[in-house]
Amino acid sequence: MASHCSLSALYPIQSQLDYALDEAATQQEKEDLVYQYLKKIDEKEDLKIPDFQSGLEWLNTEAPLSLSKELAGKVVLLDFFTYCCINCMHILPDLHQLENRYSVEDGLVIIGVHSAKFPNEKVLDNIRSAMLRYDICHPVVNDNEASLWHELEVSCWPTLVLLGPRGNLLFSLVGEGHSDRLTLFTDVALRYYKEQGQLKTHSVAIKLYKDSVPPSILSFPGKVAVDHCGKKLAIADTGYHRILVVSSTGQLLHVVGGPQRGRQDGDLSEASFNSPQGVAIKNDTVFVADTENHLIRKVDLVRGQVSTLAGIGTQGTDKEGGAMGPQQPISSPWDVTLGSAGGAEDNVLWIAMAGTHQIWALFLEDGKLPKRGESKAGTCVRWAGSGSEENRNNAYPHKAGFAQPSGLALAAGEPWSCLYVADSESSSIRSVALKDGAVKHLVGGERDPLNLFAFGDIDGKGVDAKLQHPLGVAWAHEQSLLYVADSYNHKIKVVDPKTKQCSTVAGTGEAGDTLGPQFTKTCFNEPGGICIDGKLLYVADTNNHQIKLLHLDSNTVSMFHISTECTDSASVKPLGARKVPSLPKSAVRKDLPPVSASVGQTVMMSLTMSLPEGVKLTEEAPSCWALTAEGNKWLLEDQLTSGDIVDLSKPLCVSVKLPATVKESDRNPNLRLNVWLFYCLEEGKACTMKAASFTQPLQINTSASEGEITVALAHSF
Repeated sequence: MASHCSLSALYPIQSQLDYALDEAATQQEKEDLVYQYLKKIDEKEDLKIPDFQSGLEWLNTEAPLSLSKELAGKVVLLDFFTYCCINCMHILPDLHQLENRYSVEDGLVIIGVHSAKFPNEKVLDNIRSAMLRYDICHPVVNDNEASLWHELEVSCWPTLVLLGPRGNLLFSLVGEGHSDRLTLFTDVALRYYKEQGQLKTHSVAIKLYKDSVPPSILSFPGKVAVDHCGKKLAIADTGYHRILVVSSTGQLLHVVGGPQRGRQDGDLSEASFNSPQGVAIKNDTVFVADTENHLIRKVDLVRGQVSTLAGIGTQGTDKEGGAMGPQQPISSPWDVTLGSAGGAEDNVLWIAMAGTHQIWALFLEDGKLPKRGESKAGTCVRWAGSGSEENRNNAYPHKAGFAQPSGLALAAGEPWSCLYVADSESSSIRSVALKDGAVKHLVGGERDPLNLFAFGDIDGKGVDAKLQHPLGVAWAHEQSLLYVADSYNHKIKVVDPKTKQCSTVAGTGEAGDTLGPQFTKTCFNEPGGICIDGKLLYVADTNNHQIKLLHLDSNTVSMFHISTECTDSASVKPLGARKVPSLPKSAVRKDLPPVSASVGQTVMMSLTMSLPEGVKLTEEAPSCWALTAEGNKWLLEDQLTSGDIVDLSKPLCVSVKLPATVKESDRNPNLRLNVWLFYCLEEGKACTMKAASFTQPLQINTSASEGEITVALAHSF
């Protein structure tokens, strides 16, 4: 990459603008300052940055992009990020807001420049998974050797760099919390270059990866928890923004929230979440770390209600706390677990507050933290962690430092009497003593509290053991052992806290989805959560969209299968109401002749499908169907509208029962049946996806009738 200009040349110029903006009193004054700054800086010819290296891997585009070709004439916002980083996650809403405000044709293109911290984050498939989890819809380049990062002298994640239409440096913002200034810079830059006639309205070849992803029962499950009796499990189905409660045999009991993100309290059928992570379950109550809503929620399964216990719904910056829960701002809670603090059993909910790098306490009943005054029920307050991102151990909990704590496990009995913490960004496991809050090191990481790059995959003792971004921990009180989801090493490990010995239990160290059944032959893909019930270890195998079950007595692994039918009639959202891919441009589209039917009748679409000789459906990517009635949602209310396709030897039959009454204006609706088939050659690994769409117009008679009308279809792929 040719030597051009770096951020060091921009900082002295922009700093003068930053000082002036801090003093500006009105929005108009700020816009004028930025406009005059642009006029001055646009005259400089020495602020052009180097282009992207050739040969880099791109996502969400049809082909690589270049600042001198496809991006010429555009204002370009570069987001230097690494997908593990909580601060990088925090600015994604700012980017979504800009994407909704300005289109590519308006002149703005956002490019994610993924510059990995961990080796695992350099792998393209893992970046793909992260993009799906975070709903990233702009182009992303995998700069796995951080070439552009070094060329521009970027120093930390996240860093935003705004470029002019010639690839010229305009502004840079480091860290999170700059939403207003980012919007100001972007607004004025687009206006300025439009007036200069330098903006171009051409489109950029965007091809969203999420549109080609097949549906699955679960989507990036983050955490799993088991109740004390071992009869129920709570699953944070993070990618579908919902909580599942299932029996120990996999019977679906409750579906709460999803599949779209939201922030709604109330009935189970109406409640919504936004990428929930941590869950804790006791009897008929589930506590939820509603991560991207920055809330702690309570699901009361008896009353059928969801309520907010802590948080205000937007990211907080308070690092002390002490207010009543619903008035206390919090930041990206990642895990929760029940415990006791100076009061009744389970009177406190411990929170891994990843966004502020701390451990917090939410009092469910009156209680008292060690060396602190009484706390009333509802109080939400910091317990340990200064708020600085560090790997600092200290006998005084407020002087200790965590680095994105992401998993919690309570070991209440003596001699342990502590809360174990998966401290993801320091790649270590820490403990917080229940009696005095002292923070100690267990395994992984490094002695230097400022070194957050001490990671690896080494079994060993104490600091000699190495982990890579662990996200989950589970305490086995019967064996006095701590199990660890060593997420970026794709392994499950176990730690003996008495000897500080850490060793691998399951996983090969390579991302995959092989089901052993032996521990050592089983593959995981960034497992994010674990819980234990006797000799059964449940693993949220996040990127594989599964729950795996480790049988510790036989050293074998099995799949934890979840039924797709819900036994709770109050939970009206069936598990089968899943996401389906968008229909690709290449899909075959067939318009069928109208069919006459009467109110009360059932219309059955019977589709016979065939594949080319020598191919078979792909088991790993389930084929699927979806039924829609654009503009006439009333037609499909309370009916099954999507499902899997597993057997082509018999027709796919999809039925719609017409309502008993239909308005005059609604008598000519269209049904549309879309199908997606994922198939591979029986010999070799060549795989593809084909789709087809069938539009069936209906002519509904108001004279009531019964029976079934069958529309027979056939299609060869």
